[in-house]
Amino acid sequence: MNFDLSDEQKMLGEQARALLADLSPFDRLRQLIDSGADWDEPLWRALAEMGFLGAAIPEEHGGLGLSALDLGVIMEALGAANAAVPFMSSIILGAEAIRLAGSDAQKAAWLPRLASGEAVATFAYAEGPGPVFATGARLEGGKLSGSKFPVADAGIADIAVVLVAGGDLALVELDQPGVARTKLDSFDQLRPHYRLDFDAAMADPMPGRGKLDRLIDQAAVQAAFEAAGAAEACLYMARDYALERQIFGRSLASFQAIKHKLADVAVATELARSNAYFGGWAAQSSPDDLPAAAAAARLSGIKCFEMAARENLQVHGGIGYTFEANCHFYYRRERMLAVHLGNRGFWANRLLAAQPGRQGQAA
Repeated sequence: MNFDLSDEQKMLGEQARALLADLSPFDRLRQLIDSGADWDEPLWRALAEMGFLGAAIPEEHGGLGLSALDLGVIMEALGAANAAVPFMSSIILGAEAIRLAGSDAQKAAWLPRLASGEAVATFAYAEGPGPVFATGARLEGGKLSGSKFPVADAGIADIAVVLVAGGDLALVELDQPGVARTKLDSFDQLRPHYRLDFDAAMADPMPGRGKLDRLIDQAAVQAAFEAAGAAEACLYMARDYALERQIFGRSLASFQAIKHKLADVAVATELARSNAYFGGWAAQSSPDDLPAAAAAARLSGIKCFEMAARENLQVHGGIGYTFEANCHFYYRRERMLAVHLGNRGFWANRLLAAQPGRQGQAA
């Protein structure tokens, strides 16, 4: 059994990291925040040109048809860079929902546009406080009514896949009468969220039924890759600062307490990465293992990123809390990812429900 990435996957990761290092440095993130931009559109176009947006989209629809593990390598690089792009919303959730549950016409109309970056999608599943995946919105006679919030990247999205009554999915174009978008306050300034209000908006039902669990399990695996990449970036940031900082006439990194902090983060990050790799393999090769693998990856991803972001701040001390330092980018992203697609309690219940003898029980 080979526990390492292939040479092609390693090259894919190197290409993604090089592109992001060139186009999405921390100064660029500050520019986006200062300008109030919802996303880094030039970076999105560059990702499209490199083929990254179509990584997991089938070749017949303009993508590359790569595996879930290949996609995870890209997500890990995006997490490390804290990139301000709607990759999770548009590719991991929106495009994959269309691939799993869309009609042939819906796939032909939207997957090539999503792969090329011409269009952006989002996935609207929440309806404020309450169940993570809420079904209060109603689709009747091709008309969608109800509200969804918070919805990530809805301000720049062309289409939304909407979870509606009965657990079904509907595809709605957002630039039409009957759709109102309201920007919400977001702790992560580089991943904006919106409220979507639908008032008899035209929408197309998606014929694939029973695909929601598969969709969110796959997305949880990719979120774990993003968390592992970001946690490792925090680890290196804290290490570099500790080596540079002098205190009481010696390097901060020489203190045993600092070494222990960094070692704990390194162990948690490797565990999260290993769980994400297993989840990527299960998504591709063992669907029966995916529910448990996805939940384990999601839980360890939340834990490692929270630990890494907090310890990074602690190692930096007071300066780490300033806008001029880079720690806050990851802390803000960690707080958002910790509840996106459901919090720890939600995924702990799904992990329990996936154990032998408990399959099929409600999470």
